[in-house]
Amino acid sequence: RGIVFSLNNYILMKLVSPTWIVSCEFIHIPSLVHHGIEGKSLFLQVETHFQLEEAEIQGTWSHTQLSGTRTTLVTFTNDAIIMEMTYRNRLLFRKHNLSLLIQKLDQTSEGDYHLKLNIEFHNKTVHYVKEERTVHVTVDVPVSTPVIKKSPLYTVVEDKENVTWTCSAARGTRVGFQWLRNNVSLGPTDRYHFSQDNTTLVISPVRKEDMGEYSCVASNPVSQEQHSTAMELNVYYGPYNLAVNSGQGLRTGEVFTINPGELAFFECQADSNPPNSYVWISKGRNGTQVITKGPRLEVVSYNLAQAEDYLCRAFNNVTQKQDEAQFTLVVASLGTGKEKHTQESSSLSPLATIIVCSVFVIGCMLLVLFRRTCRPKREQKRPHRSGHEDATEDFGIYEFVSIPGKMESAQASCRSLARLESVQDMHTTIYDVIRHVPETPSHSLLK
Repeated sequence: RGIVFSLNNYILMKLVSPTWIVSCEFIHIPSLVHHGIEGKSLFLQVETHFQLEEAEIQGTWSHTQLSGTRTTLVTFTNDAIIMEMTYRNRLLFRKHNLSLLIQKLDQTSEGDYHLKLNIEFHNKTVHYVKEERTVHVTVDVPVSTPVIKKSPLYTVVEDKENVTWTCSAARGTRVGFQWLRNNVSLGPTDRYHFSQDNTTLVISPVRKEDMGEYSCVASNPVSQEQHSTAMELNVYYGPYNLAVNSGQGLRTGEVFTINPGELAFFECQADSNPPNSYVWISKGRNGTQVITKGPRLEVVSYNLAQAEDYLCRAFNNVTQKQDEAQFTLVVASLGTGKEKHTQESSSLSPLATIIVCSVFVIGCMLLVLFRRTCRPKREQKRPHRSGHEDATEDFGIYEFVSIPGKMESAQASCRSLARLESVQDMHTTIYDVIRHVPETPSHSLLK
């Protein structure tokens, strides 16, 4: 016969008589979950928000084990405390604030601890308050340093074998494990398989990229992370990234060009564990033949034809894998070092040639324009014996035609010759001018 409703963590229950009020204001427990250490004590703290002297209280602390068994530990009032007899040496009740101290934890101490409290306040309006709280307690053993193991112990071959890692801790409860490679956390992939409790890691199959230092980390609610000693995983792999290199001649793609008579050395290199064995093969018209073994090949160009094909073969005796790199050796004159340098930088020469030619043409045009602009000024400074102002603009070719007399003709001839020199400066010789001058009576005076 009542109405129950909830609003903002307040639960109010109204009965006919007496009146009960259940709220969240009068007591507070700072932590509702505690992780205890086996053999240590644990304090279940309670904070009261009222004066105990101003009210009548009645309450209990009870314990529900993981198995479901529930036991009343303490029953208390303002005037009395009744402790469960079997827990007298393990519990300590703090009457002034209703807190409970568990003196020595063991695995049976795990479970839920319930506090029930009834409060009756002495004032004009008598009412009752009912408070309930539940605290969950776990009990764990600290984790010891984990130990990592690998199977098999020998170096494995990539793509052919698997590796199994195991991690264990001698002490600890509720231990969680995490796997690291080179201090980087690992997760499940198509080749990385973890057990349900994460104590085992299987790599199937192993590959080159799996190489590194492996370790595991163990932890639980009462222990910080404990790191195992790192253990290295070595893998036989390769060959990978096979390449042929040389410090002589000129290389273009897979073609090496050397000067006639030059001694050339070639290096064959590949990424492999263990190191590869190398074989150099010459490929000619008459077939192929093995030249030498080892990572280095020495070739004298005068023993070669104009061009010849070679092949470097790398073989890993453990992985039973091999790789080949083919190249062509051409014998041709590369010139001196300076010529080769010019050849290497020839890609820039067309642009440089255009720029130089453009600058030269512009310079010539400016020079011709400057000469044409400055020549009349220089000629005005010369004295004119003929007395004609227009003679300076005629270059002296026609001036002598209108002057009678031998003396004046001679002077005109001198001026004409001077002007003819200026005509020669304009890329026309005196002979051309004489050839184009029409025959006149005064022309014989020049002779």
